[in-house]
Amino acid sequence: MTRTGLRGLFPSYSFGLRGGSPASSPRPAPQQRQMKRLSDAMMEDHVVAVEAAIAKWESDAVLFSDERRAEARAFLADVSSLQHSMLLLVSGTGAEGSSSSSSHAALVSAQSVMQAAMSRLEKEFHRILTDNHHSFYPKAVSVRSSSRSNASEDREGDSGGGAEDSAGEFKHTAASSMADLQAIAETMVSAGYSNECVKVYKLLRKSVVDEGLRRLEFDQIGPNSQVHKLDWASLEIKIRSWLLAASAAVSSLFSGERILLDHVFAGHDSIRESIFGDISGDAAAQFLRFPEAVAKSKRSMEKMTRLLDLYDIVSELLPEVDSVFSFESTAPVRDQVLASLSKLGEAIRATIADFEAALQTKHLTSLFPGCGVHPLTRRTMKYIAVIADYETTLTKIFDGSHTAVPLSPSIGEHGERSEVARLLSWLMLELLCKLDAKAATYRDAALSHLFLANNFQCVANRAQACSLRGVLREEWAVRHDAKARHHAERYEQAAWRKVAEAVPAREVSPEEARERMRLFSAEMEAACASQAGWVVADTGMREEVRDAVRGMVLPAYRSFYDRWRATPAVASVARFSPKEVGLRIAELFAGSDHGPGPDSNSGYRIEHDTDSSRLRSSRSM
Repeated sequence: MTRTGLRGLFPSYSFGLRGGSPASSPRPAPQQRQMKRLSDAMMEDHVVAVEAAIAKWESDAVLFSDERRAEARAFLADVSSLQHSMLLLVSGTGAEGSSSSSSHAALVSAQSVMQAAMSRLEKEFHRILTDNHHSFYPKAVSVRSSSRSNASEDREGDSGGGAEDSAGEFKHTAASSMADLQAIAETMVSAGYSNECVKVYKLLRKSVVDEGLRRLEFDQIGPNSQVHKLDWASLEIKIRSWLLAASAAVSSLFSGERILLDHVFAGHDSIRESIFGDISGDAAAQFLRFPEAVAKSKRSMEKMTRLLDLYDIVSELLPEVDSVFSFESTAPVRDQVLASLSKLGEAIRATIADFEAALQTKHLTSLFPGCGVHPLTRRTMKYIAVIADYETTLTKIFDGSHTAVPLSPSIGEHGERSEVARLLSWLMLELLCKLDAKAATYRDAALSHLFLANNFQCVANRAQACSLRGVLREEWAVRHDAKARHHAERYEQAAWRKVAEAVPAREVSPEEARERMRLFSAEMEAACASQAGWVVADTGMREEVRDAVRGMVLPAYRSFYDRWRATPAVASVARFSPKEVGLRIAELFAGSDHGPGPDSNSGYRIEHDTDSSRLRSSRSM
């Protein structure tokens, strides 16, 4: 070390070995000069004594430890005493001039001792930071509010198992180390050696921050410029990684660094601000920039859940970021959080607007084989469920900015509710209108009703299973479940009426019985053949429909069959026994609701290309 530290501490004095008092300085009286010489001699003796006390600690032995803590405090007291003596000697040299050559010699000697002491303290400062960096990572520094004695008392008072003893020891070590660091830092800063102290602190704690982020796998996320090039599967993995790391990074890593820093350099605001900006500012800004980069990537409803998750976690972290990065120099970190929230909100609003527009303009023109649940219904309900699950978050995002949509009288009861409820009501209305329009394209009434029964039941089931029930109220789901049952009943009548009516409801002649048996067999065969690929997707509704069809057909046919099976002319045209009729009905409605055909992979994917600003869909329905 050089004399710069000492010169910075005493800028108004000269440290040359030769010098004189200004010509204008009055010459002290003989008695005063004698007293001054006596005082200087005592100071010089004191410097020599302190020098001897400090010199004995020039070995490589660890000074700051539990066993030698009293000696370490004595060392710091000696350094402070040496500094005080140097101040007095400097004052005396400036006033006495050339007659204080002995004082100059003592001052030079004291300066040499001070440099050795500072070198020793810098070494101890480095060692404590290095040996205890895991004690300060990431939450251990929260013990700063407890004094070392309190930590010791907590440890002694623990009577639990080894885990509690270990935790108490951990806190004690962290608290003791922090107290040592604070004492050393205060001594070095007071002696004018703040640069050396700060340099060591920045170097070591910056490495801890970088290591902490690597442990949180932030290094795998990559630069923002590459986010838009990732496919969704890869990007989602990185989003999940960030979501898992976010709370730990802010609440533990960065917050822990701020707590430790505030303790070690207490009372030195400018030093704390400089250090914290250097070790955490850039890293935090880069970490918190990731959500903004995701928000700027290509829009898609399949990303909606992750965008909302990002918005939620960033919103939760905002107050803590404001607190931890409260320095003026770390304002860019606070600004980055706000920018990420803003961009996420914009992306979410725009994605929902794209979804609305696509749903409004879609036309389900082609028939859907099997009359099961249409991909449009599945995907729309999937995304509507996401919107409902995040009602609170979306209410904050919309904040009155979402354009009001017209409400039909059937859903007007929700008009006074949140913007999210209004939005969901509108989307559900659009979907149901699309389903009604699609059902009208079926020439077979039975197919039309079965299609509506399947899709209305899917809507009702999804509404019951997610937060949509709370947003649109439970009676909404109950009402649409009843509509699904109504269409199922209409299907049963339309598809099986001819089969049921083939069985005579009155006593008939053998000739008419023969004709009715032939007619039943033909109608049963035709119904089973035409409905071989038809689907009832919901398991509960499927059994209800089968039971209803059995009830329409089997009891009357069994009675008719038993009445005439002994008559050869009638029995010869009977192609089904009652048992066989039951088995054929049991085989119905279990096919796939994604049958072959132009709509087998239909559905839509809404994306927005931020470069060309084009809405596009994967397939027209």
